[in-house]
Amino acid sequence: MVTATAAQKNFTLEDFMANPPDNMEGVDGQLVEKNGATLKHGKIQSSLGCAWANYMISSKQGGEVYISPPCRTNQQIRRPDVAYLTPELVAQFGNLATLPQSLPVVAEIVSPTDIAEDVFLKAQEYLESNCQEV
Repeated sequence: MVTATAAQKNFTLEDFMANPPDNMEGVDGQLVEKNGATLKHGKIQSSLGCAWANYMISSKQGGEVYISPPCRTNQQIRRPDVAYLTPELVAQFGNLATLPQSLPVVAEIVSPTDIAEDVFLKAQEYLESNCQEV
């Protein structure tokens, strides 16, 4: 679940992309804190990241697996819990602070406090931004 922080409502897209604040997303023109990071959430995130990295290595497809990387969708700046970036995109964008497009494969870990409609809308947002799988 994401909630707005009162102190940080205004930001420019350029500032955010150049220096993304930790644990924040840019949603509807406001900085919002990405909440819900519990021990269980971290364990799932780490396990999934390791599984994806192991598959990436064993399949020899290359690329990189990231934990909570900032990326730009067509609408917002998001931080998926786990994401995969192809070798071509790593070569093109791997040194940027924020990926200027959606990642090809992302995972969002659903918390008990998340609202189902919000989760589906976020998944739809990724897919509409050329993400291949959520």
